[in-house]
Amino acid sequence: MTWTKEQRPTFEKINVALIGIGLLIITLGFLLMMGSANEGEAFNFDIFSFRRVTIAPMVALFGFLFIFFAILRTSKKERETSEKDSLEEVKTIK
Repeated sequence: MTWTKEQRPTFEKINVALIGIGLLIITLGFLLMMGSANEGEAFNFDIFSFRRVTIAPMVALFGFLFIFFAILRTSKKERETSEKDSLEEVKTIK
């Protein structure tokens, strides 16, 4: 199906798929942060584990950066058409 400039969807299928992958990565990061809490009066040192304090936030941050990339990504065809449109606008202005 061909879209006109006004009808074109905001995101293509690949963008939506990449955003979904990014959401899964963020979910994985938050799942890595989960664990057992303090039980009663005994202090659980596992809350300061390397996985929960370092790895999990980095995974979640990577997921957010991945979504940022997925939103800004454009296809080659769209870039070529936008270049042609801008060249046509310049010709009509002159």
